[in-house]
Amino acid sequence: MRPPTTVVVGSSVGGVRTAQALRAAGYPGDLVLVGEEPHLPYDKPPLSKSLLAGSETADDVMLFGADAAQAADVRLLLGRRAERLDVAAGELQLDDGERLAYDDVVVATGAQARPSPWGAHPGVHVLRTLGDAEALRSDLLAGGHLVIVGAGFIGAEVAATARALGLEVTMVDPLDVPMARILGPEVGGLFVGLHERHGVATAFGVGVEGIEGRRGALRVALTDGRVLNASTVVVGIGAVPNDGWLASSGLLVDDGLVCDEHCRAIGSPRVYAVGDVARWWHLRHGERVRVEHWTNAVEQAAVVAHNITFPDDPRPYTPVEYVWSDQYDWKIQIAGRTGRSRHEILGDPTGTRFAVLYGDEDGPLAGLVTVNWPKALVTGRRALAAGTTLAEFRSGLQQRDASVRSSGAG
Repeated sequence: MRPPTTVVVGSSVGGVRTAQALRAAGYPGDLVLVGEEPHLPYDKPPLSKSLLAGSETADDVMLFGADAAQAADVRLLLGRRAERLDVAAGELQLDDGERLAYDDVVVATGAQARPSPWGAHPGVHVLRTLGDAEALRSDLLAGGHLVIVGAGFIGAEVAATARALGLEVTMVDPLDVPMARILGPEVGGLFVGLHERHGVATAFGVGVEGIEGRRGALRVALTDGRVLNASTVVVGIGAVPNDGWLASSGLLVDDGLVCDEHCRAIGSPRVYAVGDVARWWHLRHGERVRVEHWTNAVEQAAVVAHNITFPDDPRPYTPVEYVWSDQYDWKIQIAGRTGRSRHEILGDPTGTRFAVLYGDEDGPLAGLVTVNWPKALVTGRRALAAGTTLAEFRSGLQQRDASVRSSGAG
């Protein structure tokens, strides 16, 4: 009897960690990891930070080298694009026509940067891959004025890195307070202030109508009639899941591959999804969610690996959301569901350490934002998982740190 085969499609952190977790769980079969990019698997969070700044190289951010793959008995197929999933036959078709038979398959193809709707002029960048980061760094080293369209996490991190490299930076976003989407307007305003204190110009509450010119001499036309001259432009307007190649598979695809609480594709229990491309049923929230964060991919990979290895004892995936961002001297960490109308700030938001608690006074803590306060984040994640009330968590945090004061609720 031949050993089983699991094919993992996608060589970013979700795919790599799935393969590693399968071996750690004692998976006895053959493992194949397919990646569209020709590079050895690498970590993506440094692309907008240390790698873009030049403090790390591509070798420094490698996730899974050839020696590690050999030691884990994982066959790497890199520079190969998945074209089609034949669920009935149990085969994955690659771009060169090769068909890989599988017993279980893990879709970990992630997401791609939403492309610029204003054209792909030389000097206009998105940031999602190692190649993107290397091309952007080359242009940033030429200096000049950088215009960033979109002030989410990617845009904010690129702004901080570019300022450290000495560039003039302007961020543009159609929302008056961009981070209000996830943090609420008051807390979002704290992050706007962080960038303004570091010399970033902002054009918020205004959209982009067009981008013209070429590298070194670009013109960004805004909806209020202004035109920004730029040497380089970064378009950071979100990401879309890499699920188009599944269109002919017969699987349910709707803003990602739709899965049950065990991360199995609906109607196809031998097909799993991990990371940015997965849209699964979250038992705690009672709805399907898709999460585009590094930690989610890592934690989801461990659950999927268990469920493949021990199919008679499947585990549901019910994580507490977590994401971090490094901007200037702020280590920003966000857990749970933030952005609710009620929040309160502990500590001094004009200083270097504070926390924001979200939720109703008598209800469970719903979410948490910390800046340079790792202990609050660790205890907060535990409180979120345990359903601790906001009042209980606040009281415990204040008892552990007598210097903390509350600045009231929003």
